[in-house]
Amino acid sequence: MAKPEVLSVRPAPEPAVLSAIVAAVEEAWPRPAPAGAEARPSAWRFSGRWWSKPSALRRDRPGSGR
Repeated sequence: MAKPEVLSVRPAPEPAVLSAIVAAVEEAWPRPAPAGAEARPSAWRFSGRWWSKPSALRRDRPGSGR
């Protein structure tokens, strides 16, 4: 994956602000896995979360007994 390339920032920020932005982008940008690294399954599991149900099923109705 290529590194992000920023050609210009407008309006021109102060040098300290620009360096903070660059540091944040560098930290958040995904890096390729090292050679020979083992692929692990993701730790996130969304299938059983409350937001995986349709919105109509998530609504609590007064007196519905749920």
